[in-house]
Amino acid sequence: MNEKKRKRPKLTQGPEGQVIRSLMYPTLLGMIAIVSYNISDTYFIGKLGTVELAAVSFTFPVVLVIGSITVGLAHGTSAVCARLFGEENIEDVGRVTAHALLLGVAVGLVFLVVGLLTIDPLFRLLGAENETIEFIRRYMRIYYYGGVFLVVPLIVNPVLRAAGDARTPSTIVSACAVLHLVLAPVLIFGWLGAPKLGIEGAAVATVFSNFVMTVASISVVYFREHLISFGSLSFHLLWDSWRRILHVGLPSAASTAIGPLTMAFITSQIAQFGQEAVAGYGVASRIESLITLVLMALSVAVTPFVGQNFGARKPGRVNNGIRWSWLFSLGYGLCVALILALGGGVIASAFTDSQMAIDTASLHLRIVPISYLALGVALTATSAFNAVSKPMLGMMISMTRTILVYAPLAFLFARYFGLTGIFAAACAANFVAGACGVLLSQKVFFRQDRIETQAG
Repeated sequence: MNEKKRKRPKLTQGPEGQVIRSLMYPTLLGMIAIVSYNISDTYFIGKLGTVELAAVSFTFPVVLVIGSITVGLAHGTSAVCARLFGEENIEDVGRVTAHALLLGVAVGLVFLVVGLLTIDPLFRLLGAENETIEFIRRYMRIYYYGGVFLVVPLIVNPVLRAAGDARTPSTIVSACAVLHLVLAPVLIFGWLGAPKLGIEGAAVATVFSNFVMTVASISVVYFREHLISFGSLSFHLLWDSWRRILHVGLPSAASTAIGPLTMAFITSQIAQFGQEAVAGYGVASRIESLITLVLMALSVAVTPFVGQNFGARKPGRVNNGIRWSWLFSLGYGLCVALILALGGGVIASAFTDSQMAIDTASLHLRIVPISYLALGVALTATSAFNAVSKPMLGMMISMTRTILVYAPLAFLFARYFGLTGIFAAACAANFVAGACGVLLSQKVFFRQDRIETQAG
Protein backbone atom coordinates (compact mmCIF):
# COMPACT_ATOMS: atom_id res chain seq x y z
CA MET A 1 0.00 0.00 0.00
CA ASN A 2 1.21 3.51 -0.77
CA GLU A 3 2.73 4.89 2.43
CA LYS A 4 1.65 8.47 1.71
CA LYS A 5 -0.24 9.67 4.76
CA ARG A 6 -2.86 12.33 5.22
CA LYS A 7 -3.60 14.07 8.46
CA ARG A 8 -6.66 12.26 9.83
CA PRO A 9 -9.11 13.63 12.40
CA LYS A 10 -8.82 12.04 15.85
CA LEU A 11 -12.13 11.13 17.45
CA THR A 12 -10.42 10.45 20.78
CA GLN A 13 -9.89 14.16 21.50
CA GLY A 14 -12.17 17.15 22.15
CA PRO A 15 -15.69 17.47 23.66
CA GLU A 16 -17.70 14.35 22.95
CA GLY A 17 -20.82 16.12 21.70
CA GLN A 18 -18.80 18.34 19.38
CA VAL A 19 -16.95 15.36 17.91
CA ILE A 20 -20.17 13.42 17.31
CA ARG A 21 -21.79 16.47 15.69
CA SER A 22 -18.79 16.85 13.37
CA LEU A 23 -19.52 13.34 12.08
CA MET A 24 -23.29 13.56 12.27
CA TYR A 25 -24.06 16.68 10.23
CA PRO A 26 -22.14 15.73 7.06
CA THR A 27 -23.53 12.20 7.36
CA LEU A 28 -27.02 13.66 7.65
CA LEU A 29 -26.52 15.64 4.46
CA GLY A 30 -25.51 12.48 2.63
CA MET A 31 -28.45 10.55 4.04
CA ILE A 32 -30.90 13.27 3.04
CA ALA A 33 -29.49 12.97 -0.46
CA ILE A 34 -30.01 9.18 -0.44
CA VAL A 35 -33.60 9.45 0.78
CA SER A 36 -34.24 12.17 -1.77
CA TYR A 37 -33.95 9.40 -4.38
CA ASN A 38 -37.11 7.82 -2.95
CA ILE A 39 -38.85 11.09 -2.10
CA SER A 40 -38.36 12.51 -5.59
CA ASP A 41 -39.37 9.22 -7.21
CA THR A 42 -42.52 9.16 -5.08
CA TYR A 43 -43.38 12.73 -6.06
CA PHE A 44 -42.79 12.31 -9.79
CA ILE A 45 -44.35 8.84 -10.02
CA GLY A 46 -47.37 10.11 -8.08
CA LYS A 47 -48.01 12.45 -11.00
CA LEU A 48 -48.36 9.41 -13.27
CA GLY A 49 -51.30 7.98 -11.30
CA THR A 50 -52.41 6.20 -8.11
CA VAL A 51 -51.63 2.72 -9.50
CA GLU A 52 -48.05 3.71 -10.29
CA LEU A 53 -47.72 5.28 -6.82
CA ALA A 54 -49.05 2.10 -5.19
CA ALA A 55 -46.56 0.06 -7.24
CA VAL A 56 -43.55 2.03 -6.03
CA SER A 57 -44.99 1.90 -2.48
CA PHE A 58 -44.99 -1.92 -2.66
CA THR A 59 -41.31 -1.85 -3.71
CA PHE A 60 -40.27 0.34 -0.79
CA PRO A 61 -39.99 -2.41 1.89
CA VAL A 62 -38.06 -4.63 -0.53
CA VAL A 63 -35.68 -1.81 -1.41
CA LEU A 64 -35.24 -1.18 2.32
CA VAL A 65 -34.35 -4.83 2.92
CA ILE A 66 -31.62 -4.60 0.29
CA GLY A 67 -30.40 -1.34 1.79
CA SER A 68 -30.55 -2.78 5.31
CA ILE A 69 -28.36 -5.75 4.44
CA THR A 70 -25.90 -3.39 2.80
CA VAL A 71 -25.94 -1.03 5.79
CA GLY A 72 -25.27 -4.00 8.08
CA LEU A 73 -22.13 -4.84 6.12
CA ALA A 74 -21.21 -1.16 6.20
CA HIS A 75 -21.54 -1.17 9.98
CA GLY A 76 -19.23 -4.16 10.15
CA THR A 77 -16.64 -2.44 7.96
CA SER A 78 -16.91 0.81 9.92
CA ALA A 79 -16.61 -0.91 13.31
CA VAL A 80 -13.54 -2.92 12.32
CA CYS A 81 -11.79 0.03 10.64
CA ALA A 82 -12.62 2.48 13.46
CA ARG A 83 -10.98 0.25 16.03
CA LEU A 84 -7.94 -0.15 13.73
CA PHE A 85 -7.71 3.63 13.38
CA GLY A 86 -7.94 3.96 17.17
CA GLU A 87 -5.07 1.48 17.46
CA GLU A 88 -3.23 3.40 14.67
CA ASN A 89 -2.99 0.22 12.57
CA ILE A 90 -3.38 1.80 9.10
CA GLU A 91 -1.91 -1.12 7.17
CA ASP A 92 -4.71 -3.45 8.25
CA VAL A 93 -7.27 -0.77 7.33
CA GLY A 94 -6.12 -1.00 3.71
CA ARG A 95 -6.47 -4.76 3.73
CA VAL A 96 -9.93 -4.75 5.33
CA THR A 97 -11.17 -2.06 2.92
CA ALA A 98 -10.06 -4.01 -0.16
CA HIS A 99 -11.72 -7.14 1.11
CA ALA A 100 -14.91 -5.23 2.02
CA LEU A 101 -15.03 -3.95 -1.57
CA LEU A 102 -14.90 -7.51 -2.93
CA LEU A 103 -17.60 -8.53 -0.47
CA GLY A 104 -19.80 -5.70 -1.75
CA VAL A 105 -19.47 -6.88 -5.35
CA ALA A 106 -20.39 -10.44 -4.37
CA VAL A 107 -23.44 -9.30 -2.41
CA GLY A 108 -24.61 -7.09 -5.27
CA LEU A 109 -24.52 -10.04 -7.69
CA VAL A 110 -26.54 -12.14 -5.26
CA PHE A 111 -29.18 -9.40 -5.08
CA LEU A 112 -29.39 -9.40 -8.89
CA VAL A 113 -29.97 -13.13 -9.28
CA VAL A 114 -32.34 -13.62 -6.34
CA GLY A 115 -34.26 -10.43 -7.08
CA LEU A 116 -35.02 -11.23 -10.71
CA LEU A 117 -36.25 -14.72 -9.80
CA THR A 118 -38.66 -13.58 -7.08
CA ILE A 119 -40.42 -10.46 -8.40
CA ASP A 120 -43.89 -11.91 -9.07
CA PRO A 121 -44.29 -14.33 -6.12
CA LEU A 122 -42.85 -11.86 -3.61
CA PHE A 123 -45.02 -8.88 -4.49
CA ARG A 124 -48.15 -11.01 -4.85
CA LEU A 125 -47.44 -12.23 -1.34
CA LEU A 126 -47.35 -8.60 -0.20
CA GLY A 127 -50.83 -8.05 -1.61
CA ALA A 128 -50.15 -6.38 -4.96
CA GLU A 129 -52.92 -6.80 -7.56
CA ASN A 130 -52.41 -7.73 -11.22
CA GLU A 131 -52.45 -4.15 -12.54
CA THR A 132 -49.99 -3.04 -9.87
CA ILE A 133 -47.70 -6.05 -10.42
CA GLU A 134 -47.08 -5.00 -14.02
CA PHE A 135 -45.65 -1.64 -12.93
CA ILE A 136 -43.65 -3.26 -10.11
CA ARG A 137 -42.11 -5.66 -12.63
CA ARG A 138 -41.06 -2.83 -14.95
CA TYR A 139 -39.41 -0.92 -12.08
CA MET A 140 -37.64 -3.72 -10.20
CA ARG A 141 -36.15 -5.46 -13.24
CA ILE A 142 -34.05 -2.38 -13.86
CA TYR A 143 -33.39 -1.65 -10.18
CA TYR A 144 -31.92 -5.10 -9.51
CA TYR A 145 -29.38 -4.71 -12.31
CA GLY A 146 -27.94 -1.74 -10.43
CA GLY A 147 -27.53 -3.69 -7.20
CA VAL A 148 -23.72 -3.71 -7.26
CA PHE A 149 -23.64 0.07 -7.70
CA LEU A 150 -25.84 0.45 -4.61
CA VAL A 151 -23.86 -1.91 -2.38
CA VAL A 152 -20.25 -0.96 -3.12
CA PRO A 153 -20.29 2.78 -2.22
CA LEU A 154 -22.32 2.13 0.93
CA ILE A 155 -19.60 -0.27 2.09
CA VAL A 156 -16.59 1.81 1.00
CA ASN A 157 -17.75 5.22 2.30
CA PRO A 158 -17.89 4.12 5.98
CA VAL A 159 -14.12 3.66 5.87
CA LEU A 160 -13.78 7.43 5.46
CA ARG A 161 -16.18 8.02 8.37
CA ALA A 162 -14.22 5.53 10.49
CA ALA A 163 -11.16 7.69 9.82
CA GLY A 164 -13.09 10.77 11.00
CA ASP A 165 -13.90 12.20 7.54
CA ALA A 166 -17.68 12.40 7.13
CA ARG A 167 -17.66 15.32 4.67
CA THR A 168 -16.22 13.60 1.62
CA PRO A 169 -18.75 10.72 1.43
CA SER A 170 -21.64 13.12 2.06
CA THR A 171 -20.40 15.38 -0.74
CA ILE A 172 -20.24 12.46 -3.17
CA VAL A 173 -23.70 11.22 -2.23
CA SER A 174 -25.19 14.72 -2.40
CA ALA A 175 -23.78 15.35 -5.86
CA CYS A 176 -25.20 12.07 -7.12
CA ALA A 177 -28.57 12.87 -5.56
CA VAL A 178 -28.68 16.14 -7.50
CA LEU A 179 -27.85 14.16 -10.64
CA HIS A 180 -30.75 11.81 -9.90
CA LEU A 181 -33.12 14.68 -9.14
CA VAL A 182 -32.39 16.20 -12.55
CA LEU A 183 -32.36 12.93 -14.49
CA ALA A 184 -35.48 11.28 -13.01
CA PRO A 185 -38.17 13.67 -14.30
CA VAL A 186 -36.42 13.92 -17.67
CA LEU A 187 -36.68 10.14 -18.15
CA ILE A 188 -40.08 9.70 -16.46
CA PHE A 189 -41.90 12.40 -18.48
CA GLY A 190 -39.71 12.52 -21.59
CA TRP A 191 -38.47 16.07 -21.15
CA LEU A 192 -35.74 17.64 -23.32
CA GLY A 193 -36.31 15.16 -26.12
CA ALA A 194 -35.62 12.10 -23.94
CA PRO A 195 -37.85 9.01 -24.32
CA LYS A 196 -40.87 8.97 -21.99
CA LEU A 197 -40.13 5.90 -19.85
CA GLY A 198 -42.65 6.40 -17.04
CA ILE A 199 -41.90 4.37 -13.91
CA GLU A 200 -38.95 2.73 -15.66
CA GLY A 201 -37.32 6.14 -16.01
CA ALA A 202 -37.10 6.45 -12.22
CA ALA A 203 -35.28 3.11 -12.03
CA VAL A 204 -32.83 4.05 -14.81
CA ALA A 205 -32.05 7.36 -13.08
CA THR A 206 -31.37 5.54 -9.80
CA VAL A 207 -29.05 2.96 -11.35
CA PHE A 208 -27.04 5.53 -13.29
CA SER A 209 -26.65 7.82 -10.26
CA ASN A 210 -25.48 4.89 -8.14
CA PHE A 211 -22.93 3.98 -10.81
CA VAL A 212 -21.45 7.50 -10.66
CA MET A 213 -21.38 7.30 -6.85
CA THR A 214 -19.53 3.97 -6.99
CA VAL A 215 -16.81 5.32 -9.28
CA ALA A 216 -16.35 8.48 -7.21
CA SER A 217 -16.22 6.67 -3.85
CA ILE A 218 -13.66 4.10 -4.94
CA SER A 219 -11.54 6.81 -6.56
CA VAL A 220 -11.35 8.87 -3.35
CA VAL A 221 -10.58 5.94 -1.06
CA TYR A 222 -7.97 4.47 -3.41
CA PHE A 223 -6.23 7.42 -5.07
CA ARG A 224 -6.56 10.15 -2.44
CA GLU A 225 -6.61 8.31 0.89
CA HIS A 226 -4.59 5.23 -0.17
CA LEU A 227 -6.80 3.06 2.02
CA ILE A 228 -7.24 0.13 -0.36
CA SER A 229 -4.51 -2.48 -0.54
CA PHE A 230 -4.90 -5.14 -3.23
CA GLY A 231 -1.61 -6.76 -2.29
CA SER A 232 -3.26 -8.91 0.39
CA LEU A 233 -5.72 -11.06 -1.56
CA SER A 234 -4.69 -14.45 -0.23
CA PHE A 235 -7.58 -16.63 0.89
CA HIS A 236 -6.35 -16.66 4.50
CA LEU A 237 -6.29 -12.87 4.76
CA LEU A 238 -9.52 -12.50 2.79
CA TRP A 239 -11.33 -14.86 5.12
CA ASP A 240 -9.89 -13.10 8.18
CA SER A 241 -11.23 -9.74 6.97
CA TRP A 242 -14.62 -11.14 5.99
CA ARG A 243 -14.91 -12.96 9.31
CA ARG A 244 -14.25 -9.73 11.25
CA ILE A 245 -16.64 -7.70 9.08
CA LEU A 246 -19.39 -10.32 9.16
CA HIS A 247 -19.07 -10.83 12.93
CA VAL A 248 -20.62 -7.38 13.26
CA GLY A 249 -22.14 -7.12 9.80
CA LEU A 250 -24.42 -10.16 9.79
CA PRO A 251 -26.20 -9.46 13.10
CA SER A 252 -26.34 -5.78 12.19
CA ALA A 253 -27.78 -6.62 8.76
CA ALA A 254 -30.32 -8.91 10.38
CA SER A 255 -31.20 -6.20 12.91
CA THR A 256 -31.63 -3.60 10.19
CA ALA A 257 -33.42 -5.90 7.76
CA ILE A 258 -35.95 -7.01 10.35
CA GLY A 259 -37.51 -3.54 10.15
CA PRO A 260 -38.23 -3.58 6.40
CA LEU A 261 -39.37 -7.21 6.59
CA THR A 262 -41.83 -6.18 9.27
CA MET A 263 -42.77 -3.23 7.09
CA ALA A 264 -43.55 -5.68 4.29
CA PHE A 265 -45.87 -7.53 6.67
CA ILE A 266 -47.47 -4.24 7.72
CA THR A 267 -47.95 -3.35 4.06
CA SER A 268 -49.85 -6.60 3.56
CA GLN A 269 -52.03 -5.73 6.57
CA ILE A 270 -52.76 -2.25 5.25
CA ALA A 271 -53.56 -3.69 1.81
CA GLN A 272 -56.79 -5.12 3.26
CA PHE A 273 -58.01 -1.50 3.54
CA GLY A 274 -57.40 -0.88 -0.18
CA GLN A 275 -54.64 0.05 -2.62
CA GLU A 276 -55.13 3.75 -1.88
CA ALA A 277 -54.40 3.07 1.81
CA VAL A 278 -51.16 1.37 0.70
CA ALA A 279 -50.31 4.46 -1.35
CA GLY A 280 -50.90 6.66 1.72
CA TYR A 281 -48.76 4.40 3.89
CA GLY A 282 -46.04 4.62 1.25
CA VAL A 283 -46.16 8.41 1.41
CA ALA A 284 -46.03 8.41 5.23
CA SER A 285 -43.16 5.90 5.22
CA ARG A 286 -41.09 8.10 2.93
CA ILE A 287 -41.80 11.18 5.04
CA GLU A 288 -40.85 9.17 8.13
CA SER A 289 -37.65 7.96 6.48
CA LEU A 290 -36.69 11.58 5.84
CA ILE A 291 -37.54 12.81 9.34
CA THR A 292 -35.75 9.98 11.12
CA LEU A 293 -32.60 10.55 9.05
CA VAL A 294 -31.32 12.81 11.82
CA LEU A 295 -31.51 9.89 14.25
CA MET A 296 -29.96 7.55 11.69
CA ALA A 297 -27.11 10.00 11.10
CA LEU A 298 -26.59 10.22 14.84
CA SER A 299 -26.37 6.44 15.13
CA VAL A 300 -23.94 6.25 12.20
CA ALA A 301 -21.73 8.87 13.87
CA VAL A 302 -21.75 6.91 17.13
CA THR A 303 -20.11 3.85 15.53
CA PRO A 304 -16.74 5.43 14.58
CA PHE A 305 -16.75 7.57 17.74
CA VAL A 306 -17.25 4.59 20.04
CA GLY A 307 -14.97 2.40 17.90
CA GLN A 308 -11.99 4.75 17.96
CA ASN A 309 -12.33 5.52 21.68
CA PHE A 310 -12.85 1.86 22.51
CA GLY A 311 -9.74 0.99 20.49
CA ALA A 312 -7.83 3.75 22.32
CA ARG A 313 -9.12 2.44 25.71
CA LYS A 314 -11.11 5.52 26.74
CA PRO A 315 -14.37 4.16 28.25
CA GLY A 316 -15.27 7.48 29.89
CA ARG A 317 -15.49 9.20 26.50
CA VAL A 318 -17.57 6.32 25.15
CA ASN A 319 -20.15 6.71 27.91
CA ASN A 320 -20.26 10.51 27.69
CA GLY A 321 -20.87 10.25 23.96
CA ILE A 322 -23.74 7.79 24.45
CA ARG A 323 -25.38 10.03 27.07
CA TRP A 324 -25.10 13.08 24.80
CA SER A 325 -26.69 11.12 21.96
CA TRP A 326 -29.62 10.09 24.12
CA LEU A 327 -30.33 13.67 25.22
CA PHE A 328 -30.20 14.81 21.59
CA SER A 329 -32.68 12.08 20.59
CA LEU A 330 -35.15 13.15 23.27
CA GLY A 331 -35.10 16.81 22.27
CA TYR A 332 -35.31 16.14 18.54
CA GLY A 333 -38.06 13.56 18.90
CA LEU A 334 -40.35 15.90 20.84
CA CYS A 335 -39.93 18.72 18.32
CA VAL A 336 -40.64 16.48 15.33
CA ALA A 337 -43.73 14.95 16.94
CA LEU A 338 -45.27 18.39 17.45
CA ILE A 339 -44.54 19.56 13.89
CA LEU A 340 -45.94 16.42 12.21
CA ALA A 341 -49.03 16.33 14.42
CA LEU A 342 -49.92 19.83 13.23
CA GLY A 343 -48.82 19.69 9.60
CA GLY A 344 -48.77 16.03 8.52
CA GLY A 345 -51.88 16.35 6.35
CA VAL A 346 -50.54 19.33 4.43
CA ILE A 347 -47.27 17.52 3.76
CA ALA A 348 -49.05 14.34 2.60
CA SER A 349 -51.28 16.26 0.17
CA ALA A 350 -48.19 17.33 -1.79
CA PHE A 351 -47.64 13.72 -2.90
CA THR A 352 -51.11 12.58 -3.98
CA ASP A 353 -54.64 13.77 -4.80
CA SER A 354 -56.29 10.66 -3.34
CA GLN A 355 -58.20 11.62 -0.18
CA MET A 356 -57.93 8.10 1.22
CA ALA A 357 -54.17 8.15 0.75
CA ILE A 358 -53.90 11.59 2.38
CA ASP A 359 -56.05 10.52 5.35
CA THR A 360 -53.94 7.37 5.86
CA ALA A 361 -50.67 9.28 5.75
CA SER A 362 -52.02 11.97 8.11
CA LEU A 363 -53.18 9.37 10.62
CA HIS A 364 -49.74 7.76 10.64
CA LEU A 365 -48.00 11.11 11.11
CA ARG A 366 -50.22 12.02 14.07
CA ILE A 367 -49.63 8.80 15.99
CA VAL A 368 -46.16 7.35 15.32
CA PRO A 369 -43.75 10.36 15.56
CA ILE A 370 -44.12 10.79 19.34
CA SER A 371 -42.12 7.56 19.66
CA TYR A 372 -39.17 8.80 17.59
CA LEU A 373 -37.42 9.97 20.76
CA ALA A 374 -37.31 6.37 21.99
CA LEU A 375 -36.30 5.10 18.54
CA GLY A 376 -33.25 7.39 18.63
CA VAL A 377 -32.17 5.91 21.96
CA ALA A 378 -32.50 2.39 20.55
CA LEU A 379 -30.54 3.21 17.37
CA THR A 380 -27.72 4.83 19.34
CA ALA A 381 -27.42 1.87 21.69
CA THR A 382 -27.37 -0.57 18.76
CA SER A 383 -24.56 1.35 17.02
CA ALA A 384 -22.53 1.47 20.22
CA PHE A 385 -22.88 -2.30 20.63
CA ASN A 386 -21.75 -2.84 17.03
CA ALA A 387 -18.69 -0.65 17.60
CA VAL A 388 -17.49 -2.84 20.49
CA SER A 389 -18.23 -6.15 18.72
CA LYS A 390 -21.42 -6.93 20.63
CA PRO A 391 -23.83 -6.94 17.66
CA MET A 392 -26.13 -9.59 19.12
CA LEU A 393 -27.38 -7.07 21.68
CA GLY A 394 -28.39 -4.70 18.90
CA MET A 395 -30.09 -7.58 17.14
CA MET A 396 -31.97 -8.35 20.35
CA ILE A 397 -33.31 -4.78 20.47
CA SER A 398 -34.44 -4.92 16.83
CA MET A 399 -36.09 -8.31 17.19
CA THR A 400 -37.92 -7.23 20.33
CA ARG A 401 -39.17 -4.10 18.58
CA THR A 402 -40.36 -5.72 15.38
CA ILE A 403 -41.04 -9.43 15.88
CA LEU A 404 -42.14 -9.50 19.52
CA VAL A 405 -44.05 -6.20 19.66
CA TYR A 406 -44.80 -4.46 16.35
CA ALA A 407 -45.93 -7.34 14.10
CA PRO A 408 -48.18 -9.19 16.58
CA LEU A 409 -49.73 -6.00 17.95
CA ALA A 410 -50.37 -4.66 14.45
CA PHE A 411 -52.04 -7.93 13.43
CA LEU A 412 -54.23 -7.88 16.55
CA PHE A 413 -55.03 -4.16 16.67
CA ALA A 414 -55.92 -4.04 12.94
CA ARG A 415 -58.86 -6.35 13.65
CA TYR A 416 -60.29 -4.09 16.33
CA PHE A 417 -59.07 -0.56 15.57
CA GLY A 418 -58.25 -0.60 11.85
CA LEU A 419 -55.43 1.61 10.59
CA THR A 420 -55.31 3.45 13.92
CA GLY A 421 -54.43 0.19 15.66
CA ILE A 422 -51.61 -0.59 13.22
CA PHE A 423 -49.99 2.80 13.77
CA ALA A 424 -50.47 2.59 17.56
CA ALA A 425 -48.58 -0.73 17.47
CA ALA A 426 -45.66 1.00 15.71
CA CYS A 427 -45.57 3.67 18.41
CA ALA A 428 -45.57 1.11 21.25
CA ALA A 429 -42.79 -0.91 19.57
CA ASN A 430 -40.46 2.10 19.41
CA PHE A 431 -40.90 2.84 23.11
CA VAL A 432 -40.17 -0.78 24.04
CA ALA A 433 -37.01 -0.71 21.90
CA GLY A 434 -35.82 2.49 23.58
CA ALA A 435 -36.30 0.97 27.03
CA CYS A 436 -34.31 -2.11 25.98
CA GLY A 437 -31.50 0.11 24.68
CA VAL A 438 -31.21 1.94 28.01
CA LEU A 439 -31.24 -1.22 30.12
CA LEU A 440 -28.64 -3.05 28.02
CA SER A 441 -26.38 0.01 27.80
CA GLN A 442 -26.44 0.38 31.57
CA LYS A 443 -25.18 -3.18 31.85
CA VAL A 444 -22.56 -3.13 29.06
CA PHE A 445 -21.12 0.40 29.17
CA PHE A 446 -21.95 2.30 32.35
CA ARG A 447 -21.51 -0.52 34.85
CA GLN A 448 -18.20 -1.48 33.24
CA ASP A 449 -17.05 2.15 33.44
CA ARG A 450 -17.88 2.26 37.16
CA ILE A 451 -15.95 -0.99 37.73
CA GLU A 452 -12.86 0.37 35.94
CA THR A 453 -13.12 3.69 37.82
CA GLN A 454 -13.28 1.92 41.19
CA ALA A 455 -10.39 -0.36 40.20
CA GLY A 456 -8.32 2.68 39.23
